[in-house]
Amino acid sequence: MRRICLLLVLGLLNAQAAMRVLVTVVEQKTSRPITDLQASDFTFLEDKLPRRVEAAEFASKPIDVMLLVDTSLVGPMVQPIAGALIAELKDKEQMAIVAFDSSAEMIQDFTSSKETLHSALGRVKYGNTPRVLDALFAAMESGFDHATFRRVIFLVTTGFEGGGRVSEREVVRLARRQSVSIYPIYAVGGERGLFESLARQTGGASFNLRELARSAVKQPAQHIFEVARGAYTLTLTGNLGLGEKLKVEVKRPQKLFVSALPLD
Repeated sequence: MRRICLLLVLGLLNAQAAMRVLVTVVEQKTSRPITDLQASDFTFLEDKLPRRVEAAEFASKPIDVMLLVDTSLVGPMVQPIAGALIAELKDKEQMAIVAFDSSAEMIQDFTSSKETLHSALGRVKYGNTPRVLDALFAAMESGFDHATFRRVIFLVTTGFEGGGRVSEREVVRLARRQSVSIYPIYAVGGERGLFESLARQTGGASFNLRELARSAVKQPAQHIFEVARGAYTLTLTGNLGLGEKLKVEVKRPQKLFVSALPLD
């Protein structure tokens, strides 16, 4: 009996010692997904200290998308890509729409009906200054209550941030608590650094619409969904819990964009 109990305890300790991290890897220039990596290709650092990667498994799975649409004064320039993203929704996947300028408002809760989503998008009104970080925080705080698959935000923005009350760090912390990956999709690059940082710290990727066009991506919405549905799950060994300062590197010669989101 004592031996059985000891084995159970050891089994629980071993199970707790393994951590899982969701990782997205794309080419820096084209945002083409990289899908053929092995555990040995990854280096994982926590506060600059290495954690061993035991396993790396790539899978493409359904997602539930919260579509944050820039409805500021210059917002109409990104409405076409918002509509194209709705059209790429697959069976059983759901999407909600949040319109944001100086504040955020959910105009359509999660649904699989493309007709309902297109109708909601057509009702948005434009005006005021975009506050991206405030909108992200408000949307994540309670907006994913009805999601069933992996939680994803498509941040469709002109590329401007009007300044608000919430910091980038607060947004990233909430995204990690809620297991949300952020995928900024922007028209101009004024806030490129912010968008790439948000994606990198939450297991997402960022998309510059002009660069996608230069890279001859003919169907950007389809391409964005392909990237968002596919991700690696890394299994790590080491101490329980992960800190805020995480960095994942990949041993490949080409320039890659690599992002991570703790799952446990």
